[in-house]
Amino acid sequence: MKEGAYMIFKLLQTMKKNLIFSIIIAMVIGLVIGYYVDVSILKKAITPLTFLMVYPMLVPLKLESLTEKGNIKLQIATIIINFAVLPFVAYTLGLVFFRDNNAFRLGLLMMSLLPTSGMTISWTVMAKGNVSEAIRMVVLGLLVGAMLIPLYISGLLGEAISVDFWNVFSKVAIPLFFAFITQIVLKKQYGNETFNKSIKPKFPLFSILAVVLMIFVATSLRAKTLIDNPMILVEIIVPLLSFYGIVFGIQYYVGKLFFETKERIALSNGTIVRNLSVALSLIFGAFGNLGLAALLIAIAYVIQVQFAAWNTRLAEKIY
Repeated sequence: MKEGAYMIFKLLQTMKKNLIFSIIIAMVIGLVIGYYVDVSILKKAITPLTFLMVYPMLVPLKLESLTEKGNIKLQIATIIINFAVLPFVAYTLGLVFFRDNNAFRLGLLMMSLLPTSGMTISWTVMAKGNVSEAIRMVVLGLLVGAMLIPLYISGLLGEAISVDFWNVFSKVAIPLFFAFITQIVLKKQYGNETFNKSIKPKFPLFSILAVVLMIFVATSLRAKTLIDNPMILVEIIVPLLSFYGIVFGIQYYVGKLFFETKERIALSNGTIVRNLSVALSLIFGAFGNLGLAALLIAIAYVIQVQFAAWNTRLAEKIY
């Protein structure tokens, strides 16, 4: 039993370390199977996968970090970039590149409204940035994003997409509630030290698995569209590169003007890294009829990892 569990976690860790390849493999298999086989039954897997993507990544969140003293100026700057600037960057890019495609416009806007993920902390650690501030960015980004997503989508895309505020908010709020309860129970049963060292690191691995499976489902369901119209990939890649390039430029100059090196690194990862897992889950969970947007998010995974990786490798020179 223990050996089986060990092998499963080993496999999940390998998937995490090779996330780009895992996603590409899932997309290729999804294209092949979806083109030749009727995969409509996979729609039933969307709801459980949606929960599995969000819940495990929320269990390790250090919610008490919000009560700790931090760099308020840095957090305000991050929130302004993430919620006052980037949504309008995404909206503008959507109009330029996807004026007649509401699904792709939704995908871009959803990315812009969900900043930070667990990888924000990981990249900040690797680049020797301010980790405590990165943790606060993750918690704040998720909470603020959950509240603003319905308002922004309704305001910016309301003419094309109907928005149910509770449906969108609950897709984050419910997993967050269960994750908070899970964390309390596990800490009480095993203690803080065991939870932080042995239990907490395992939860996000299941989220990675759900992401890869969801990308497989999304690709297989749209396989015929993709294979019959391969230029869709090019149409997606250009605006995504534009979005991440603009994000990099904005955070770089804001950081250069106002913050020291460690804070600049945290700012970069708190803005460049988007919570694509939650974005993907919301697209399927709250906007199922616009599942084509999931393809944009799948491609964004590949591009984002490259941006974040090079940003970390060159952090010493850049910041």
